[in-house]
Amino acid sequence: MTTESERYFTELSDALRTTGVPAEQIAATVEDLRGHLDGTGTAPEEEFGPAAAFAAQLGGLAPLPGEPDGKAETWTWTADLFNDRRMLAVHGEQGWEVESLDSLGRFVCRRSTTAPLRWEYRREVIGVRRRAKVLAELEPEGWELCGEWLVYGYFKRPRAATAGPAGALDARPAAPLRWLFLSRRGKVALVLWAVIVGGATAACFIGTLGMGGLAITIALASSFSALVTAQLETTKGRVDKGRTDQDQPGQARTGQDQDQPGQARTDQDQDQDQDGKARLGQGRDQA
Repeated sequence: MTTESERYFTELSDALRTTGVPAEQIAATVEDLRGHLDGTGTAPEEEFGPAAAFAAQLGGLAPLPGEPDGKAETWTWTADLFNDRRMLAVHGEQGWEVESLDSLGRFVCRRSTTAPLRWEYRREVIGVRRRAKVLAELEPEGWELCGEWLVYGYFKRPRAATAGPAGALDARPAAPLRWLFLSRRGKVALVLWAVIVGGATAACFIGTLGMGGLAITIALASSFSALVTAQLETTKGRVDKGRTDQDQPGQARTGQDQDQPGQARTDQDQDQDQDGKARLGQGRDQA
């Protein structure tokens, strides 16, 4: 680290300290920023702007995990597996940070009211065999595991880690009134689940199915719905990947098909020109 960089981060730390940011959080922030610069190779002022202005944007950084913050907004919401990544991107741009997933699979979020940051998210399959590999690949890039559901792991990263000052949120949109965000497929799965559970409940009241049978039916319906949803999501991902892989060979074949007819016509025109010249020569000889 150069003297210029040390001077920049000293000024940044002093400015953050005057805004009331805890010392341990300042140290963690400076360490993250230094790691970012090591990867980009740029100077700190070139990457983040003047230290004082950058500190003003970072002055309201979210408290450390577990730290009480009476000023923070909280919000809990959920989405199906077909819609979760899109909604995480939307809400992350609005400053909502996922702290965890509760036992129902809902995203428990918070947002600072002083200087919220934009957040970016990604979802990965982290089964027993893939867990260590995925964590080893993502953690050096600043991704933090913030929740797990079924075989999926959800990771978060402040956008400031890659975008610098652009990762700060200038104005806080109002908190959404909704808490459930379902895709079309998710709504179909929910309707089927409700029909099965409703039928089992009616059978229980009639006496055909006991309480034990009702509990088993609900558990089986929930498990089946989760498995089908996960399978559909996996299949959709493979289809999208297959379409992407097919686009490039298709373009190559199209270009090849277009070139060959053009060349064939050119060769044919040259042959016709040569035949015409030969016939013209014969006519002159006869004359």
